[in-house]
Amino acid sequence: MRFATSLLGSVRTASKTTAYQARSYATQSGKKGGNGLVLATLAGLGVAGGYYYNQKQATVAPVPLEPAFDPSQFKAFKLQKVEKINHNTSLYRFDLPSSEHVAELPVASCVITRYPITKKDGSPGFIIRPYTPTSSDDAKGYVDFIVKEYPEGKMSKHIANLKVGETLDIKGPIPKYNWDQGKVDNVAMIAGGTGITPMLQVIRKVFGPKSNDDKTKITLIFANQTEEDILLKEELDSYAKQFPQRFQVIYTLDRPPKEWQGLQGFVSAEAIKKYLPGPETESLRVFVCGPDPMLASLAGPKAKDKSQGELAGILKELGYAQEKVYKF
Repeated sequence: MRFATSLLGSVRTASKTTAYQARSYATQSGKKGGNGLVLATLAGLGVAGGYYYNQKQATVAPVPLEPAFDPSQFKAFKLQKVEKINHNTSLYRFDLPSSEHVAELPVASCVITRYPITKKDGSPGFIIRPYTPTSSDDAKGYVDFIVKEYPEGKMSKHIANLKVGETLDIKGPIPKYNWDQGKVDNVAMIAGGTGITPMLQVIRKVFGPKSNDDKTKITLIFANQTEEDILLKEELDSYAKQFPQRFQVIYTLDRPPKEWQGLQGFVSAEAIKKYLPGPETESLRVFVCGPDPMLASLAGPKAKDKSQGELAGILKELGYAQEKVYKF
């Protein structure tokens, strides 16, 4: 009882102060409703206390975003824009589910694209092709693909005909070479055309701004038909300039201009012996990616189930071991 009296007295004291302060702003003074003022003040103190408590204690944890891609099912991604790179190659940017999403693709991996068709017998089917994104790992809200349109390329033609706002079904990621588990000190790369895209994933992983790798060395032979076909040359040259002791890129062209200073023609055994680390090099991987004829000539074709298959071609002739060569 004494506690209640004491509390009521404290509240009355507070209410008098509040009432006094309120009167300074009131146009009329009132003497009625004293108990009401006490209760109102008490209620106000309770609300204020609760508000303060909630402000201090009620922290809402951010809801984690679902992954942008799903390896178990295809999802539709809307085409945001198209940037032409040369006469038959363009960059296609697709929206991710939100502006906060990132692709989160492991290095090195790809995704699978598809679009529906009607087969010759009238039954439904799909055209399915793999592609490797070229946007950076931390790009928010979008994913980029560099696609070269081939005369007989069903998927490349389909993507080239997409209009902004239309969608493409994508599933992934599909892991390829696990760099985190299979990291080596020396990397040899042979790429042709858009075969540069999985190489770029590894190159960025090693030399990108978030990398703490200060040891891995990479040498790339990059083959193209003409100088204007060389994709991402500015980025590749920037790595060569920034890391001259650890990254080297050698370009070869089928149809070079007169003033061309690089290699000419297909990737030869002589070029491999001259520029790439030899088969006896310790902690070595040789990555190869390009058109099927190029892959077969250099390392032998993949198996029918798209597994690595037996090593053959120039690399086998030069003495490289099966376990040191990876075909993208």
